[in-house]
Amino acid sequence: MPALLPRHRTTVADYSDERRRARLRQTRTGHHWVRFGRTRRALVWLAVWVLVPVLCASSVYWMRDVLPQQVRLATTQPQIHPVYDAQQSSERDTAVVELVGLGNLDATRTATSLPTLSRIGQVWAVRYDNSGIDTKVISDLITTHARDRNVGSVVVSGHSMGGVIALEVAEHLYRDTDLAVDAVILDCTPLDLHAVRAQSRDAGEDLLRWIGWIPGARESRVLRLFVEVAARQHRFVDPSSWYPRIDPSELREVLGEVLREKILSRRAASNGLIESQFRVIVASGAIDNLDALAAPREPKPRPAMVFLRPRVAAADRVVDVDYSQRILIDHSGGPEGTLLVVKLDGTGHANPNQHPVTYNEAIADRIVPFLRSTSAAQTPQSAAVGEP
Repeated sequence: MPALLPRHRTTVADYSDERRRARLRQTRTGHHWVRFGRTRRALVWLAVWVLVPVLCASSVYWMRDVLPQQVRLATTQPQIHPVYDAQQSSERDTAVVELVGLGNLDATRTATSLPTLSRIGQVWAVRYDNSGIDTKVISDLITTHARDRNVGSVVVSGHSMGGVIALEVAEHLYRDTDLAVDAVILDCTPLDLHAVRAQSRDAGEDLLRWIGWIPGARESRVLRLFVEVAARQHRFVDPSSWYPRIDPSELREVLGEVLREKILSRRAASNGLIESQFRVIVASGAIDNLDALAAPREPKPRPAMVFLRPRVAAADRVVDVDYSQRILIDHSGGPEGTLLVVKLDGTGHANPNQHPVTYNEAIADRIVPFLRSTSAAQTPQSAAVGEP
């Protein structure tokens, strides 16, 4: 029988909780910190307890909010939707192309509210690429669509910031294609950043800062909710008291409006599209576009310019329409230019959906006769500035 090996002496009877605590103190994080050791260790643990929930929330934000939007936006592209056929068969070789402004994605609703445009020709609405704007891509799309439908001339119409895009698109069509650009219609368009009133300009610049600072902000619907509500704070915040007083009922109404129209709607413009739209205004070469469209390009006639605005400039709270009108007169009006200014009664900022009767009457009574007269004259030097 083999000899038994001696068993190691047990230490159970020698267990000491003080030694255990001392050993923990010697091996814990920051045990060598002497100066402000307790404070530094408390800050480390606080950072850990804060960082873990932040990381979890960030993961949910990225996986549930940002990534699905990135996948959806990667498949979007600009489109053209036919809205109305020309009222007269003789006008079917002309198309009116509608473009909408900041925060809007699809011009179909706006074009639908303006049936009198069909007196000029076919009416088409542009739906932007929801991930951003490229005016060359839009002009190529219009050219392809026109060739497929035997259209030889176009009228490009832009509402608000859409007018800035309309000018760039019109220059591409006028300079690089065989399409004739009969006219460009601008509805309360800011021709440079100075034409945008301070409050609207600040809101756009705030959005650019948010998108620049926060990862995923170009796609995030959660951040869009905060930005859109903040942009409407004048409706629910009373600044008259010494502290900001919030009206709960107005806040609920604003939240519901933003959720319906900007967050949950599939027709809403993305943050990235709004950023791209605002950058078009910031980097606008609208004056250069106007000069390019005013330069002769044989055998094409020079495009006529039409500017729609409220009669009272203060009624437009977004754009200083007097300022834009002066720019148009300097670059497109005068004895060698073709410019029509139409002042509308009772309207605000580029809102044909809210005042369709006023807009349709202006198109029928002022714009259609003007375009027919300039077309019949066959020369861009024939018309000047007109106001009702």
